[in-house]
Amino acid sequence: MYRVFEALDELVTIVEEARGVPMTSGCVVPRGDVLELLDDVRDAIPRELDDAQDVLDHRDDLISKTKHETEHGLDKARTDANEMVTNARAEAERMLADARARADRMLADAEHQAERAVSEGRREYEDLVGRARAEADRMAQAGRASYERAVEEGRAEQTRLVTQTEVVQAAHAESARVIDAASDEADRLRGECDAYVDGKLAEFEELLTHTLRTVGKGRASLRALVSHDGGAGSSRAPFDYRD
Repeated sequence: MYRVFEALDELVTIVEEARGVPMTSGCVVPRGDVLELLDDVRDAIPRELDDAQDVLDHRDDLISKTKHETEHGLDKARTDANEMVTNARAEAERMLADARARADRMLADAEHQAERAVSEGRREYEDLVGRARAEADRMAQAGRASYERAVEEGRAEQTRLVTQTEVVQAAHAESARVIDAASDEADRLRGECDAYVDGKLAEFEELLTHTLRTVGKGRASLRALVSHDGGAGSSRAPFDYRD
């Protein structure tokens, strides 16, 4: 191709340097030199055209190959992307199922523990109340027996001393004292019984409060877990355990 441009440049130079024909725009050029240059152009053009065609053919092959490789790469990328999406969806569903199963197990365990705690608390409460009542009855009976015994002793002493004026007055005073002491003893025993029952009930109230606090913490943790799982796409509402 370089020889073609070179020959054309030489032709232009010959025409520009040719001697002009007076009174016309024509010129006189050396025929032999021009024909020789034209022969060089004629000989050079077919070879250059063949080389250019080879380049074009190679370009078309390269473009076709590149297009095929690009389409193949796109197909493979689409296939890989679809496979990755399928695997990710399957993994997400598996993780969600595992989370739901763990939440169900935790919920069942929490319900079982709560029911067991309530049952144990109820049994302990009933046992405490029963023992407190039995103790109160026993103490009341003991106080009543002590009071009646004291009254009988006072009456017997009063009867024995009834014939003696000074002794009778002292007996009245002692009888009143004994009766008052017996009444005070009965009141004291009744107060101790009430305090004992109140203390046991306070201990049971503290046990129930601790149990309910533990259940509340478990419920809060469970709600947080279920809420987190629901954020991943679950439409299941959290379990509401009514107190």
